[in-house]
Amino acid sequence: MTDTLRVIPLGGVGEVGKNMTVYELGDDIVVVDAGLAFPRDEHLGVDLILPDMTYLADRKERVRAVILTHSHEDHVGALPYLLREVQVREVWGTKLTLGLAQSKLDEHGLLNSVELKEARPEDDPVDIGPFRVSFIRVAHSIPDAVAIVLESSAGRVLHTGDWKLDHTPVDGLRTDVGRLAEVGSQGVDLMLGDSTNAERPGTTGSERLVGEAFQQIIPRCEGRVLIACFASNVHRMQQAIDVASQVGRKVAVVGRSMRKNMNISRNLDYVTVPEEILIRPNQLADFRPHEVLILCTGSQGEPMSALTRVAYGDHPSVTVERGDTVILSARPVPGNELRVHDTINELTKNGAEVLHQEIAPVHVSGHGHAEELRTMLALVRPKAMMPVHGEFRMLAAHGRLAQDSGVPADSIFLPENGSVLELSPRGVRMVDRVEAGVTYVDGLGVGDVRDVALRDRRTLSEDGVLIIVATIGGSNGAAVAAPELIVRGLSEPGPLLDEMRGEADRVLRDLLGQNIREIKLLQEHLHDAVGQLVYDRTGRRPMILPVIVEV
Repeated sequence: MTDTLRVIPLGGVGEVGKNMTVYELGDDIVVVDAGLAFPRDEHLGVDLILPDMTYLADRKERVRAVILTHSHEDHVGALPYLLREVQVREVWGTKLTLGLAQSKLDEHGLLNSVELKEARPEDDPVDIGPFRVSFIRVAHSIPDAVAIVLESSAGRVLHTGDWKLDHTPVDGLRTDVGRLAEVGSQGVDLMLGDSTNAERPGTTGSERLVGEAFQQIIPRCEGRVLIACFASNVHRMQQAIDVASQVGRKVAVVGRSMRKNMNISRNLDYVTVPEEILIRPNQLADFRPHEVLILCTGSQGEPMSALTRVAYGDHPSVTVERGDTVILSARPVPGNELRVHDTINELTKNGAEVLHQEIAPVHVSGHGHAEELRTMLALVRPKAMMPVHGEFRMLAAHGRLAQDSGVPADSIFLPENGSVLELSPRGVRMVDRVEAGVTYVDGLGVGDVRDVALRDRRTLSEDGVLIIVATIGGSNGAAVAAPELIVRGLSEPGPLLDEMRGEADRVLRDLLGQNIREIKLLQEHLHDAVGQLVYDRTGRRPMILPVIVEV
């Protein structure tokens, strides 16, 4: 048996999102997390972004299991797409994680394609191929999050997942520092640590602080109260429901993902809601504004989310008006700031008071700040460290914390997606790189959109499109008529249109006069000549599509 473990992040380093890490020992592979990322404005028309799974698809018969640390989309969202590519034997996760993943697999028709196995932190380690795997409970912004310990002939690895030290969690389940210290005493050869808040000093606030803010804010509100948070933030929803129940407000859950997660969490006893206070969105009109509280999606300004539709007056059941209060109980994910600001502005324009983390204590992070990361490093005392889950500046900050905590500088590895680390009894070293790009999901197509397609979409959105239709005779090759031009998105093409048409006609007749009739050559010359004219006159480079019709 080999004693060399290859550790390969396919996503989640140098970025926030699409976390996926490969652990490969001999002929056996275990994958920790299978996450996705959401598109930014430059990803025109793209719905989701997945890690490039080519490395796993080429070794699909060797993947023994996927182990999920928790059920946030950036850790489980790509699971259905991974199962389409790879013959995974089993998926491990805690009770709530599997409950939410099961619903996702059911939607994709993959529920019977893999065995789901519950991970229980209180149980003994489990054997997955050559790995002995333990689960350690950690506090996060969703229940049932775990860190993972993988032991093998190569050594012991701790993969922290997402975590923080919350001493007063809503469910009473704290990060198990005793178990972490025990693992540290046994010896950790390599630690992969969450770096999201490594640049932020101090400690993260407890989730209960948000509940206390709700207790202060909601009783004073005279109109509707809308609370927007991540659909997976079960604890936050529970705290909002508790306050609504105390002040006599009915609760409507708006947004497909939030309703689904709420139902699953209630069925698994992670959320308790008095049945009599729940109402459907279409019942809101039956109650006065001060009698309702609305939990909704859209904290990131997503275009079709409930809160965004409410802000722009496009929701069939929910409106906001003067006297209403909207609580944005989430921090914008990097890249979403402008969309969130636009939503806030529209809500304010409608008369609502909008409370967000910059002006009220309505959000706390689920990731540990610098002092908590120092505590983790002191508990675990890893021989080598690989910061993960964060943009590169966050990884670098976590690396500095590790060095301050006594990890040798040459044993701190700042990876990129596709970096290959090898762990063996002889130590850890960076040895190679594998292909680790991205895969775009566009509608029903997975991987159909390439960078060239996004470039074309950007060109169309910024500079427009110009179609040149030239008709030539099939028998003698002469121009039958002057070229026709179709213009979309090019500002004020009036006088320029005649000039472009004249230039296209001149170029076409010159080429045909030289007996040049090859379609591709005609298209290329028309493209270059008209494109140069447009650029000289406007400074724009529209997409130019010459079409040659033979009659």
